[in-house]
Amino acid sequence: MRKFQKKQITDIIQSLHELHHQIKKKLEQKNIQIVQNALNDCQTVAIQIGEAIEQIEGEGTEAVAYLEQYCERVYQVSLQVEEIVGQKAFKYLEEMLIKAENAIQHMPERIEVVFLPYKVSMWDSLDSVWMAAESDKNCDAYVIPIPFYDKNPNGSFNEEHYEGNEYPDYVPVTHYNNYDFENRRPDAIFIHNPYDQFNNVTSVHPFFYSKNLKQFTDMLVYIPYYSTSGGMSEGQSHCMAYYYADYIVMQAEKYRKFYDPNLPKEKLLPLGSPKFDKVIRICNNPPELPIEWKEKLAGKKVYFYNTSINGMLANTAAFLKKMEYVFKCFAGRTDACLIWRPHPLLESTFESMRVKYKPVYDALKRYYLESNFGIYDDTPEITNTIALCDAYIGDAGTSVTSLFGIAGKPIFILNNYINTLPEEDDWRGEVIKSFYAYGNDEWMVTQGNKLYHAQDGNYHYKYFCDLSDYAYGDYYTHVIKVNGKNYVCPGNAQNILLIGENGIDKKIGLEHRIESKGAFCGAIGCDAFLFLIPKSYPAIVRYDTITGEIKYFNEYLDIITGMVQGEKKTGGFCAQNGYLFIASPTDNRVLAIHAQTGKQQILTTNAETNGGCMLLQSDGTDLWFLPYTGTKVVRWNPNNGDVKEYDCHVEGMQCEHPMLGYTCEDRPFHFAAFNDKNVFLTPCWGNKYVKLNKQTGKVTEWDTAFYQPKTIKNGYYLSWIKGYFCPVIDRLDKKERVLFSVFDRKLYSINLMTDECREIEIKLDGDELQNHEAGFQENSEWMQYACQENAFNTRPDFLNGNITGNAFNRERQIKAYSDIAANNDGTSGEKIYRFVSDKLLR
Repeated sequence: MRKFQKKQITDIIQSLHELHHQIKKKLEQKNIQIVQNALNDCQTVAIQIGEAIEQIEGEGTEAVAYLEQYCERVYQVSLQVEEIVGQKAFKYLEEMLIKAENAIQHMPERIEVVFLPYKVSMWDSLDSVWMAAESDKNCDAYVIPIPFYDKNPNGSFNEEHYEGNEYPDYVPVTHYNNYDFENRRPDAIFIHNPYDQFNNVTSVHPFFYSKNLKQFTDMLVYIPYYSTSGGMSEGQSHCMAYYYADYIVMQAEKYRKFYDPNLPKEKLLPLGSPKFDKVIRICNNPPELPIEWKEKLAGKKVYFYNTSINGMLANTAAFLKKMEYVFKCFAGRTDACLIWRPHPLLESTFESMRVKYKPVYDALKRYYLESNFGIYDDTPEITNTIALCDAYIGDAGTSVTSLFGIAGKPIFILNNYINTLPEEDDWRGEVIKSFYAYGNDEWMVTQGNKLYHAQDGNYHYKYFCDLSDYAYGDYYTHVIKVNGKNYVCPGNAQNILLIGENGIDKKIGLEHRIESKGAFCGAIGCDAFLFLIPKSYPAIVRYDTITGEIKYFNEYLDIITGMVQGEKKTGGFCAQNGYLFIASPTDNRVLAIHAQTGKQQILTTNAETNGGCMLLQSDGTDLWFLPYTGTKVVRWNPNNGDVKEYDCHVEGMQCEHPMLGYTCEDRPFHFAAFNDKNVFLTPCWGNKYVKLNKQTGKVTEWDTAFYQPKTIKNGYYLSWIKGYFCPVIDRLDKKERVLFSVFDRKLYSINLMTDECREIEIKLDGDELQNHEAGFQENSEWMQYACQENAFNTRPDFLNGNITGNAFNRERQIKAYSDIAANNDGTSGEKIYRFVSDKLLR
């Protein structure tokens, strides 16, 4: 018997108890007609209860036998209604009704649970939970695939889809029109779509939005349709279904901080991922090869190529060039076969969000199919394909990597911007990423979280030490010298490292506040303090280099961070006269923090230009605000409030996104240098170097004496900016500044009085870099174990088994992934179902 059915019956029995009290009272009052009517009602209700029980449980139950005896007692009372005492009648009827009630209460309870997948390719997120429910003799489990729609660019519904006919043979499917939610009221409903109406690409039918489903069940359970290799996107933290679901299943305890902190803690269940259950089960018992695949796969190593939505949306043009590069790399190989499996919603996303690129994608798909050197996988079961593959190549930010990770198969992460083999010294583009304007350029943090040192201050760097056990992840960005000591500052890490003579002397741990990337966007020294400027970390951090005290400032984060062109940004910052200044990225407010006392003030420049500040710099007296949008630069004196504005547009100036290629008015300048007379502005997305006369306000193009490429050389030289000034260093003449040309990774010393220029050699030993290349290693908190495509480990290197660094180690990979998956032994679905059923039957 269903729990809700038992409750309905016991509620009705309660009405019989109330009738017994009425009968007793009316007998005492000798109101015979009302007593007879009440007895008739008792008889009718008892018969209805008995019929309902027989319909549910069949004939011959103890409860029905007691109800039959109860009806007989009701009849006997009706015969003696003139002379029977009220109390006696009451006890006579109550005795048998209580026996019937107890028998009903002791009937085994059944539960009914419903699974509502929409795309069959996502069924693996529910499969093992359904298996556990299906095997429970006290549970009725229904799989009800639901309809969904593609969305037009304006958000309206387009074509309807229903994939109920594509589920595995072992899964019995019920059509959604054949299940009456209102009358059946399932005890639990499992969903894997959290977005309701807020998905830009697809939508399930509105009837199946979480808000509507909740009214039909006592327990709505959301299980993520994805699994993760360590990270979660910010967009997953506030999905609509979270607020209507009774429980949200998490892959592991560490993901609790990803979710909206306002969600009740007891709602989040760290019970693992059913997707892992399925891939473990299938890989341990691989399926038969599809007949049409056998010839192509025979005797070859099989590579799974994954093209994800996130990878496509990040830079669609680069994504498509990468696809072409990968296809051509496999064409003609007799030792390897490529299985290409695009994300199931990839084409829908092209149609709704990247319409102009859809013909290019279609042409590449047609080329792949017609060339016939690989397999296009549109089968419903991804786990079957994974079981048949030897290795993964593709994007990092996708569930598929975690499935290969938990299965113990090699993962080779592609860089979508690389579409050529490296030329000589192209490693320089990956290793020499930047010099930090407030940093100590005797030190360089390279890819792989390695620290290199130019001991003589000549930009000739030698390996010094590893900064992290993780091989990638950009945990650290640069070194800042404060109070005579060098500190490695975090980007994605949540600690500071103190450099000693022979390595890291001390790790200064911060409060662990976030689980995602992008903790800090920069750092700066002010007096004896080191300040960390947050990106996603929920506080400005001040570290006292003398006392070791750490202080967190979180009161005014809404001022220093904001949305700029759809991205969360922090405003520019600088230090002057014992104060840290951080500007707003969206308006003309400034947060000032007195370094010594920690006192905070909100100031405003009162400038007419109100477009937000990207970079903030000090010339010793005034602060200079470089804009996110437009060419107006603001000069502000924080002591007396004087403000001046300069339009630094010069003839022929235009801005172009360096990665996506579109023209705009955004981020024209990246950095400024000063002498007594002029301000020199380097370009970010702009195409001009600009000179501003501080006395006259005259703006001219600064004709630099060095050659700078107009575009990046290739994908190894990835960059979002063109050039900027580096720290003022004591070994140069005070009139000189060092400028880093990012597109070609070259360094120049420029005399700001004469414009004379000389190149400074940046020297690293390629062999030494190769010796410290990671290869296959624990990658980061967001990608547990993998090898990254780069100049030392190319895609052909991976195919040919010529990996630089650590060779693949299956046991090491499985151990790494065990840290981010609860119940990673294949029992997640069983644990999830048992939790739900125990709650329902409690």
